[in-house]
Amino acid sequence: MPEQGERRIVLVRHAKAVPKHVTEDFERALADRGTHEAPRAGDWLERSGYAVDLALCSSARRARQTWQLMLPRLSEPPPTLYQARLYEAEAHDLLSALTEASADVTGLVLVGHNPAVHEVALGLCGGGPKKPVRRLRTAFPTSAVAVLTVRGGWDAVAPGAARLAAFWAPGDD
Repeated sequence: MPEQGERRIVLVRHAKAVPKHVTEDFERALADRGTHEAPRAGDWLERSGYAVDLALCSSARRARQTWQLMLPRLSEPPPTLYQARLYEAEAHDLLSALTEASADVTGLVLVGHNPAVHEVALGLCGGGPKKPVRRLRTAFPTSAVAVLTVRGGWDAVAPGAARLAAFWAPGDD
């Protein structure tokens, strides 16, 4: 769990989905690559030790599938809330979802979509190890995971207030 007085935010971009022309966007399923990479993201999160006690997940099919493939890899899977508001959300919508978390939640994972997930990670990141910060600034690929920490409660989640603790993307292991 995070240090006392600290909140942990784990941002996950859904895994690679089938092309947009295949079906209606909300119902797009994961591509073969996505079904392979999502469990690897779960493996990394478990190995990393960045535990969470609540998950917020977009209700879009590809996001749900990503999280459902990650969950069995976690030794202590958190309760999950699937939220329609996280689909087609903008960065400020994701920030609102984070700041609304209950005070007893110390670690939260949010599974969503780009560009909002990347924008939130960039906006919150006020520092951290140079290499992961540089990678985060470059791109937020499908199945990628960014771990940020914020001192204080969820109301302290604001632009520049977080430290990037880690960044993982497929190919890193």
